[in-house]
Amino acid sequence: VQVKDILRERIERGEWKPGDQLPSEPELCQMFDVSRIVIRQALKEMTYEGLVVRRKGKGTFVAEPKIRESLVQKLTGFYQDMVDGGHKPVTQVLKQITIPAGSKVAAALHIEVGTPVIEIDRLRYVDGEPIVLVTTYLPYALCPGVLQEDLSQQSLYACLERKYGLFIARGHRTLEAVPANEYEARLLQVDKGAPLVRLESVGYLEDGRPIEYYHALHRGDRSRFEVELIRVREQLNGSDPRARRNGPET
Repeated sequence: VQVKDILRERIERGEWKPGDQLPSEPELCQMFDVSRIVIRQALKEMTYEGLVVRRKGKGTFVAEPKIRESLVQKLTGFYQDMVDGGHKPVTQVLKQITIPAGSKVAAALHIEVGTPVIEIDRLRYVDGEPIVLVTTYLPYALCPGVLQEDLSQQSLYACLERKYGLFIARGHRTLEAVPANEYEARLLQVDKGAPLVRLESVGYLEDGRPIEYYHALHRGDRSRFEVELIRVREQLNGSDPRARRNGPET
């Protein structure tokens, strides 16, 4: 049995709970009667798997459970998704200003470069821990009053719908893995270069107009995305699928 498997089993049994510090490397070497190289490799693999986190100068700790998010969402927004999942979300608004749209934002929102847009930077906390850094862009002409809204206490989606009649009916999202730069690492309380999941999204109104473009940086050690797939039964030339199984009647 590998050292990693034994450590994993002890964590799963609750012998070490989330946030608990594991024994030091020398203590683990003595506990399992193996070399330090073996212990370091086991801890490295467990870190990649999200079971533990290693903090410079402090040691190795059992990781908190990852926060589940679905990629097939009801488009209620992060705030409501976390509440529905039993978590306590808190939002720190870092920036809420009007700027001229750059080329990428303009392309996403189908507007001319230089058109005024509202930029909102938010740091989202879940159960007291920073989890997501979000930058959102909205066409200023459609919702100018958002500049005065207190978005630390409400869902942006709910605000847009309730106060401006802007219902986000669908969205298109992409995911990629990126390393944290110095600024992102400081806000999300991770090491520079730590893996982040970058979620990019465009939200559309019922008439097809894009209303929201955002990119969100999720901590890789605290986030897990899920997607549910449904297989659609195909038909050949619009025929009844039973005809393909049984062949034509004679």
